[in-house]
Amino acid sequence: MPARRWVPPGPYDLHLTLKVLRRGGRDPAFRRQDGALWRAARTPQGPVTLWIAAEAGAVTGEAWGPGADWVLETLPALLGAEDDPAAFVPRHRIVAQSARCHPGLRLARTGLVMEALVASVLEQKVATREAFAAWRRLLLRYGESAPGPAPDGMRVPPAPATWARVPSWEWHRAGVDDKRASTILRACRYAPRLEEAAAMHLPDAMRRLQLIPGIGPWTAAEALQRSNGAPDALTLGDLHLPGHIGYALTGRRDLDDTDMLHLLAPYTGQRHRATRLILLTGRIPARREPRAPLGRITRL
Repeated sequence: MPARRWVPPGPYDLHLTLKVLRRGGRDPAFRRQDGALWRAARTPQGPVTLWIAAEAGAVTGEAWGPGADWVLETLPALLGAEDDPAAFVPRHRIVAQSARCHPGLRLARTGLVMEALVASVLEQKVATREAFAAWRRLLLRYGESAPGPAPDGMRVPPAPATWARVPSWEWHRAGVDDKRASTILRACRYAPRLEEAAAMHLPDAMRRLQLIPGIGPWTAAEALQRSNGAPDALTLGDLHLPGHIGYALTGRRDLDDTDMLHLLAPYTGQRHRATRLILLTGRIPARREPRAPLGRITRL
């Protein structure tokens, strides 16, 4: 099978870098097994299974399927080789501490916009576990078996044409309302144009994705964080994020997007990385009293 080896130029944490690609512990397209990672994806050349393991200061990837050459060619970018952690300058003590504790964090770049976009649309305005359950059910039903010696149950995410053929009742069975399903169907009609965003600068990529009705700043940023490894793709419109950032940096829990933008202004150009480092501290406000799960976002 084709293989490729990449040597990180400094400290590197494989699992921390790629964990953002996993949509829940039972994601059919992502598996952690015996210290290695398995990933199933749909590349421009077709389905692929990728096995990745880190050992002795290097990362090795092996691939199977029609997309093997493509995924190995882009493997360093996936692992964060195009990311520049040295460009980040901490402006708060807690952020500096997190950066020291997680020197191996890099921002992954898959180069696959539709993969990240569909999953992000599923996460609009619902509890995270509900979105993960929908992703799992739809992949098991409409994804194809991952090629090569992939662990049992792994699935390659459907192609846009397959997503477009999912009947309305199957969306409902997966817990996906008509609005999110319609957004995914609209995106699939323009999939080639949306995939072009992987090669765009962040402002242009954000605008391209938001041309699709139902895709707003939250969804576009969540997708481009993964497809483009964009260090400044700040998630706006999230129900909880401003409170988490505000509590970590100021001790306040009642902040909104405007307040968060003010707090993160010193990190302009690196606001997504700053957010990840802040969340890694685990310093988030405890709920004052039990309450029913809320949706992740207030906007699209």
